[in-house]
Amino acid sequence: MPDVDAGGFQERFYHSSDGLTLYARDYRPPGAAAAERLPVICLPGLSRNARDFHPLALLLSRDRTGPRRVIALDSRGRGNSAWDENKANYNLAVETGDIISACTAFGIERAVFIGTSRGGLILHLIAAARPDLLEAVVLNDIGPAIEAGGLALIRDYLNGRKPADWKEAADILQVNHGASFTALTGEDWREMALALYRDVGGRPVADSDPAIAEALRSIDFSQPLPDLWAQFESLSRFPLMLIRGENSPLLSQETVNEMARLHPGLVLHTAGGQGHAPLLHLGNISAAIRAFLATCR
Repeated sequence: MPDVDAGGFQERFYHSSDGLTLYARDYRPPGAAAAERLPVICLPGLSRNARDFHPLALLLSRDRTGPRRVIALDSRGRGNSAWDENKANYNLAVETGDIISACTAFGIERAVFIGTSRGGLILHLIAAARPDLLEAVVLNDIGPAIEAGGLALIRDYLNGRKPADWKEAADILQVNHGASFTALTGEDWREMALALYRDVGGRPVADSDPAIAEALRSIDFSQPLPDLWAQFESLSRFPLMLIRGENSPLLSQETVNEMARLHPGLVLHTAGGQGHAPLLHLGNISAAIRAFLATCR
Protein backbone atom coordinates (compact mmCIF):
# COMPACT_ATOMS: atom_id res chain seq x y z
CA MET A 1 0.00 0.00 0.00
CA PRO A 2 1.24 3.52 -0.72
CA ASP A 3 2.16 5.75 2.19
CA VAL A 4 -0.56 8.17 3.26
CA ASP A 5 0.64 11.75 3.63
CA ALA A 6 -1.01 14.15 6.05
CA GLY A 7 -1.22 16.63 3.18
CA GLY A 8 -4.17 14.81 1.65
CA PHE A 9 -2.43 12.57 -0.88
CA GLN A 10 -0.71 9.20 -1.18
CA GLU A 11 2.90 8.95 -2.28
CA ARG A 12 3.25 6.58 -5.22
CA PHE A 13 6.32 5.25 -7.00
CA TYR A 14 6.39 3.49 -10.37
CA HIS A 15 8.92 2.65 -13.08
CA SER A 16 9.50 4.05 -16.53
CA SER A 17 9.94 1.74 -19.50
CA ASP A 18 13.72 2.03 -19.08
CA GLY A 19 13.59 1.21 -15.36
CA LEU A 20 13.88 4.66 -13.77
CA THR A 21 11.96 5.12 -10.51
CA LEU A 22 9.41 7.91 -10.84
CA TYR A 23 7.13 9.60 -8.31
CA ALA A 24 3.55 10.82 -8.15
CA ARG A 25 1.11 12.30 -5.66
CA ASP A 26 -2.27 10.56 -5.68
CA TYR A 27 -5.19 12.58 -4.31
CA ARG A 28 -8.18 10.29 -3.81
CA PRO A 29 -11.64 11.52 -2.77
CA PRO A 30 -13.09 9.52 0.12
CA GLY A 31 -15.26 6.49 -0.57
CA ALA A 32 -16.78 6.18 -4.02
CA ALA A 33 -17.36 9.92 -4.48
CA ALA A 34 -15.36 10.12 -7.71
CA ALA A 35 -16.04 6.65 -9.11
CA GLU A 36 -18.21 7.93 -11.97
CA ARG A 37 -15.82 10.69 -13.03
CA LEU A 38 -12.54 10.36 -14.89
CA PRO A 39 -9.37 11.28 -12.99
CA VAL A 40 -7.25 14.35 -13.58
CA ILE A 41 -3.53 13.93 -14.32
CA CYS A 42 -1.26 16.96 -13.81
CA LEU A 43 2.03 17.43 -15.66
CA PRO A 44 4.45 20.13 -14.42
CA GLY A 45 6.78 22.51 -16.21
CA LEU A 46 10.42 22.15 -17.22
CA SER A 47 12.11 22.30 -13.81
CA ARG A 48 9.00 22.08 -11.63
CA ASN A 49 7.27 19.21 -9.86
CA ALA A 50 4.02 17.89 -8.42
CA ARG A 51 4.06 20.40 -5.55
CA ASP A 52 2.97 23.11 -8.01
CA PHE A 53 -0.43 21.43 -8.23
CA HIS A 54 -1.00 20.76 -4.52
CA PRO A 55 -3.56 23.53 -3.77
CA LEU A 56 -5.47 22.85 -7.00
CA ALA A 57 -5.39 19.07 -6.43
CA LEU A 58 -6.91 19.52 -2.98
CA LEU A 59 -9.66 21.72 -4.41
CA LEU A 60 -10.52 19.26 -7.18
CA SER A 61 -10.33 16.10 -5.07
CA ARG A 62 -12.44 17.66 -2.29
CA ASP A 63 -14.97 19.40 -4.51
CA ARG A 64 -18.41 19.00 -2.94
CA THR A 65 -20.32 18.49 -6.17
CA GLY A 66 -17.85 16.85 -8.54
CA PRO A 67 -14.77 15.47 -6.78
CA ARG A 68 -12.16 13.75 -8.93
CA ARG A 69 -9.10 11.69 -8.26
CA VAL A 70 -6.04 13.81 -9.06
CA ILE A 71 -2.58 12.42 -9.87
CA ALA A 72 0.29 14.92 -10.02
CA LEU A 73 3.53 13.63 -11.50
CA ASP A 74 7.21 14.41 -10.97
CA SER A 75 9.01 14.10 -14.31
CA ARG A 76 12.30 12.22 -14.41
CA GLY A 77 15.05 14.29 -12.82
CA ARG A 78 12.60 16.47 -10.90
CA GLY A 79 11.19 16.38 -7.38
CA ASN A 80 11.16 12.87 -5.93
CA SER A 81 11.73 11.11 -9.25
CA ALA A 82 15.18 9.67 -9.87
CA TRP A 83 17.77 11.56 -11.87
CA ASP A 84 18.74 9.99 -15.19
CA GLU A 85 22.40 9.13 -15.72
CA ASN A 86 21.83 9.63 -19.44
CA LYS A 87 21.14 13.36 -19.56
CA ALA A 88 20.02 13.09 -23.19
CA ASN A 89 16.86 11.40 -21.89
CA TYR A 90 15.54 14.70 -20.62
CA ASN A 91 13.54 15.22 -23.79
CA LEU A 92 9.88 15.38 -24.76
CA ALA A 93 9.75 11.97 -26.43
CA VAL A 94 11.16 10.09 -23.43
CA GLU A 95 9.04 12.06 -20.97
CA THR A 96 5.95 11.35 -23.05
CA GLY A 97 6.71 7.66 -22.64
CA ASP A 98 6.95 8.21 -18.89
CA ILE A 99 3.41 9.61 -18.79
CA ILE A 100 2.14 6.57 -20.67
CA SER A 101 3.96 4.35 -18.15
CA ALA A 102 2.29 6.23 -15.30
CA CYS A 103 -1.15 5.62 -16.80
CA THR A 104 -0.38 1.92 -17.07
CA ALA A 105 0.99 1.75 -13.52
CA PHE A 106 -2.06 3.46 -12.03
CA GLY A 107 -4.63 1.69 -14.16
CA ILE A 108 -5.71 4.87 -15.96
CA GLU A 109 -7.33 4.13 -19.32
CA ARG A 110 -8.58 7.67 -19.93
CA ALA A 111 -8.26 10.97 -18.07
CA VAL A 112 -8.49 14.72 -18.16
CA PHE A 113 -4.96 16.14 -18.35
CA ILE A 114 -3.61 19.45 -17.11
CA GLY A 115 -0.22 20.41 -18.52
CA THR A 116 1.82 23.39 -17.40
CA SER A 117 4.39 24.65 -19.90
CA ARG A 118 6.55 21.60 -20.79
CA GLY A 119 3.77 19.37 -19.49
CA GLY A 120 1.52 20.90 -22.13
CA LEU A 121 4.09 20.22 -24.85
CA ILE A 122 4.07 16.58 -23.78
CA LEU A 123 0.28 16.55 -24.16
CA HIS A 124 0.69 17.58 -27.79
CA LEU A 125 2.75 14.41 -28.32
CA ILE A 126 0.33 12.23 -26.38
CA ALA A 127 -2.52 13.51 -28.54
CA ALA A 128 -0.64 12.31 -31.60
CA ALA A 129 0.68 9.02 -30.19
CA ARG A 130 -1.95 7.89 -27.66
CA PRO A 131 -5.17 9.87 -28.20
CA ASP A 132 -7.13 7.12 -26.46
CA LEU A 133 -5.74 8.35 -23.13
CA LEU A 134 -7.24 11.83 -23.50
CA GLU A 135 -10.76 12.86 -22.54
CA ALA A 136 -10.03 16.58 -22.34
CA VAL A 137 -7.00 18.84 -21.90
CA VAL A 138 -6.11 21.99 -19.99
CA LEU A 139 -2.99 23.78 -21.25
CA ASN A 140 -1.39 26.18 -18.79
CA ASP A 141 0.39 28.96 -20.68
CA ILE A 142 1.67 26.83 -23.51
CA GLY A 143 0.81 26.14 -27.11
CA PRO A 144 2.39 24.62 -30.21
CA ALA A 145 4.69 27.63 -30.69
CA ILE A 146 6.76 29.32 -28.00
CA GLU A 147 8.49 32.69 -28.04
CA ALA A 148 12.29 32.61 -28.15
CA GLY A 149 12.56 35.60 -25.84
CA GLY A 150 10.47 33.88 -23.20
CA LEU A 151 12.55 30.70 -23.40
CA ALA A 152 15.73 32.76 -23.10
CA LEU A 153 14.37 34.29 -19.89
CA ILE A 154 13.79 30.79 -18.51
CA ARG A 155 17.36 29.82 -19.46
CA ASP A 156 18.76 32.86 -17.68
CA TYR A 157 16.92 32.57 -14.39
CA LEU A 158 17.34 28.78 -14.11
CA ASN A 159 21.09 29.25 -14.55
CA GLY A 160 21.26 32.39 -12.44
CA ARG A 161 21.80 33.34 -8.81
CA LYS A 162 21.51 30.58 -6.19
CA PRO A 163 19.90 31.39 -2.80
CA ALA A 164 21.76 31.05 0.47
CA ASP A 165 18.62 30.76 2.60
CA TRP A 166 14.83 30.50 2.27
CA LYS A 167 14.19 34.23 2.51
CA GLU A 168 16.64 34.83 -0.30
CA ALA A 169 14.98 32.10 -2.35
CA ALA A 170 11.65 33.96 -2.21
CA ASP A 171 13.41 37.28 -2.86
CA ILE A 172 15.17 35.92 -5.97
CA LEU A 173 11.88 34.62 -7.35
CA GLN A 174 10.27 38.00 -6.79
CA VAL A 175 13.16 39.81 -8.47
CA ASN A 176 13.05 37.46 -11.47
CA HIS A 177 9.27 37.35 -11.89
CA GLY A 178 7.76 40.23 -9.94
CA ALA A 179 7.18 42.45 -12.97
CA SER A 180 5.00 39.84 -14.66
CA PHE A 181 3.40 38.37 -11.51
CA THR A 182 1.90 41.51 -10.01
CA ALA A 183 -0.96 39.48 -8.49
CA LEU A 184 1.33 37.64 -6.07
CA THR A 185 1.76 38.51 -2.41
CA GLY A 186 4.75 37.93 -0.15
CA GLU A 187 3.21 34.67 1.03
CA ASP A 188 2.76 33.54 -2.59
CA TRP A 189 6.49 34.03 -3.24
CA ARG A 190 7.34 32.00 -0.15
CA GLU A 191 5.01 29.21 -1.27
CA MET A 192 6.57 29.27 -4.73
CA ALA A 193 10.02 28.90 -3.18
CA LEU A 194 8.85 25.86 -1.19
CA ALA A 195 7.54 24.30 -4.40
CA LEU A 196 10.64 25.01 -6.46
CA TYR A 197 13.42 24.26 -3.97
CA ARG A 198 14.35 21.32 -1.75
CA ASP A 199 15.86 21.76 1.71
CA VAL A 200 19.42 20.40 1.79
CA GLY A 201 21.05 20.97 5.15
CA GLY A 202 18.90 24.02 5.81
CA ARG A 203 19.69 25.58 2.43
CA PRO A 204 17.28 25.73 -0.54
CA VAL A 205 18.53 23.89 -3.62
CA ALA A 206 16.69 23.70 -6.94
CA ASP A 207 14.67 20.47 -6.88
CA SER A 208 15.75 19.22 -10.30
CA ASP A 209 18.79 17.75 -11.99
CA PRO A 210 21.10 20.71 -12.88
CA ALA A 211 21.57 19.15 -16.31
CA ILE A 212 18.00 20.19 -17.20
CA ALA A 213 18.76 23.88 -16.76
CA GLU A 214 22.22 23.52 -18.27
CA ALA A 215 20.77 22.08 -21.49
CA LEU A 216 19.07 25.41 -22.22
CA ARG A 217 22.50 27.00 -22.69
CA SER A 218 23.02 25.02 -25.88
CA ILE A 219 19.94 26.41 -27.67
CA ASP A 220 20.79 28.58 -30.69
CA PHE A 221 18.31 31.41 -30.39
CA SER A 222 19.38 32.81 -33.75
CA GLN A 223 17.51 29.92 -35.37
CA PRO A 224 13.72 29.38 -35.40
CA LEU A 225 12.50 27.21 -32.55
CA PRO A 226 10.73 23.97 -33.55
CA ASP A 227 6.96 24.00 -33.27
CA LEU A 228 4.20 21.44 -32.67
CA TRP A 229 1.46 22.72 -34.96
CA ALA A 230 1.16 19.31 -36.62
CA GLN A 231 0.60 17.68 -33.22
CA PHE A 232 -1.85 20.42 -32.25
CA GLU A 233 -4.10 19.17 -35.07
CA SER A 234 -4.50 15.95 -33.05
CA LEU A 235 -4.96 17.87 -29.80
CA SER A 236 -7.62 20.10 -31.32
CA ARG A 237 -9.99 17.10 -31.57
CA PHE A 238 -10.52 17.13 -27.80
CA PRO A 239 -12.29 19.54 -25.44
CA LEU A 240 -9.55 22.07 -24.76
CA MET A 241 -9.05 24.83 -22.22
CA LEU A 242 -6.17 27.28 -22.53
CA ILE A 243 -4.99 29.37 -19.59
CA ARG A 244 -2.71 32.24 -20.58
CA GLY A 245 -0.84 34.49 -18.20
CA GLU A 246 -1.79 38.08 -18.92
CA ASN A 247 1.93 38.98 -18.95
CA SER A 248 3.27 35.76 -20.43
CA PRO A 249 6.53 36.12 -22.40
CA LEU A 250 6.33 32.54 -23.68
CA LEU A 251 2.84 32.29 -25.21
CA SER A 252 2.01 35.11 -27.60
CA GLN A 253 -1.42 36.47 -28.37
CA GLU A 254 -0.81 35.59 -32.02
CA THR A 255 -0.32 31.93 -31.11
CA VAL A 256 -3.46 32.01 -28.95
CA ASN A 257 -5.45 33.47 -31.85
CA GLU A 258 -4.25 30.74 -34.22
CA MET A 259 -5.05 28.04 -31.67
CA ALA A 260 -8.57 29.44 -31.35
CA ARG A 261 -8.94 29.50 -35.15
CA LEU A 262 -7.93 25.85 -35.44
CA HIS A 263 -10.05 24.85 -32.41
CA PRO A 264 -13.29 26.89 -32.49
CA GLY A 265 -14.42 25.31 -29.22
CA LEU A 266 -11.31 26.42 -27.33
CA VAL A 267 -12.10 27.71 -23.83
CA LEU A 268 -9.73 30.61 -23.12
CA HIS A 269 -9.05 31.98 -19.65
CA THR A 270 -6.65 34.85 -19.00
CA ALA A 271 -4.82 34.84 -15.66
CA GLY A 272 -4.76 38.48 -14.67
CA GLY A 273 -1.57 39.77 -13.08
CA GLN A 274 0.37 36.59 -13.85
CA GLY A 275 3.14 35.67 -16.29
CA HIS A 276 4.64 32.29 -17.15
CA ALA A 277 3.30 30.03 -15.90
CA PRO A 278 0.20 31.03 -13.90
CA LEU A 279 -0.36 29.57 -10.44
CA LEU A 280 -3.58 27.67 -10.93
CA HIS A 281 -5.00 28.13 -7.44
CA LEU A 282 -4.89 31.94 -7.48
CA GLY A 283 -7.71 34.29 -8.41
CA ASN A 284 -10.59 32.74 -10.33
CA ILE A 285 -8.51 30.21 -12.29
CA SER A 286 -9.51 27.21 -10.19
CA ALA A 287 -13.20 28.12 -10.57
CA ALA A 288 -12.74 28.27 -14.34
CA ILE A 289 -11.04 24.86 -14.34
CA ARG A 290 -13.83 23.39 -12.23
CA ALA A 291 -16.42 24.76 -14.66
CA PHE A 292 -14.53 23.18 -17.56
CA LEU A 293 -14.27 19.86 -15.72
CA ALA A 294 -18.03 19.91 -15.13
CA THR A 295 -18.47 19.50 -18.90
CA CYS A 296 -16.21 16.42 -18.97
CA ARG A 297 -16.92 12.79 -18.07
